[in-house]
Amino acid sequence: MKALAKTARGPGHVALVDRDVGRPAAGEALLDVVGAGVCGTDLHILADEYRNEPPVTMGHEVSAVVAEVGRDVDESWLGARVVCETYFSTCAECAACRDGRRNLCARRRSIGSFEDGGFAARLVLPAVNLHRIPDWLDGHAAALSEPLACVCNCLCDPSVVSPGDAVLVTGPGAMGLLAGQVARAAGGEVLVTGTDRDAARLAAASALGLRTALAEDEDTIRGWAADVALECSGTGPGIATCLRAARPGARYVQLGLTGAAVAVPFDEICYRELVVTSGFASTPRSWRRALGLIEAKRVQLEPLVSEVAPLDDWERVFAGTRAALGIKFILDPRL
Repeated sequence: MKALAKTARGPGHVALVDRDVGRPAAGEALLDVVGAGVCGTDLHILADEYRNEPPVTMGHEVSAVVAEVGRDVDESWLGARVVCETYFSTCAECAACRDGRRNLCARRRSIGSFEDGGFAARLVLPAVNLHRIPDWLDGHAAALSEPLACVCNCLCDPSVVSPGDAVLVTGPGAMGLLAGQVARAAGGEVLVTGTDRDAARLAAASALGLRTALAEDEDTIRGWAADVALECSGTGPGIATCLRAARPGARYVQLGLTGAAVAVPFDEICYRELVVTSGFASTPRSWRRALGLIEAKRVQLEPLVSEVAPLDDWERVFAGTRAALGIKFILDPRL
């Protein structure tokens, strides 16, 4: 089976290889992959800036159809259209696991980095990770359920946005546009900012009904007086913009990953008495939140899909993701 894999440690070492997925064991399901989203984390794995254990098939934003189930799995899953949580296994014993925060388990093994992921035709996962999707939801767009669950982990339970809050979002990529929609669903007034190279992404934000501004428009951004600042760019300038634009006593939430150390004006946290929070990946609770928003049509996924491409085009797609030429690229192994 053709798969896009991290083949060895160090920067680079990503290639199309032949890998065998095997049959599902007890409690597992075999999935036929419909599409898998290319994420900034995949670029960090390529650069060896995110922990991974090669050789491993990459891809963790997965939409699929259940092809086979192992022993002790309800056969009603067969043929179901699904999306999936990313943790292949956790210890189930540590304080984080027992609190329902599997994302913080030190022994977690996630698909796409430690266990084989979705940049291949087939994938085996524990059946407990599966979530059915609505019949009306496009199979490729459904892959965005995973980053939406990550956003919900940062912004929901408890909600960091209250009705009427002025919300600033830096970085109009997939995470930023999902975060903007979740913030709006919570009652916030949202302003999304980006740079000149983000013109197409800012246009998409406008089409979603979100206000937009260029990052260099300091008067507009400071005048927004953000009650909540959502940093989704994962860049030093984006972090600095959020910290400086937040009103005194505001909340700052870090959603984007930088992949490396960056210099930021950390004193702004003290000067403004900012409350700083974040969230890593997703939890079962945040998945429930995400799927509820999708089913209620409070968040749109389809407008964020820029292109669906075959695995053979992975280098062009990775480059396009890095250069912000689209919002979300989906690799479909069936093409």
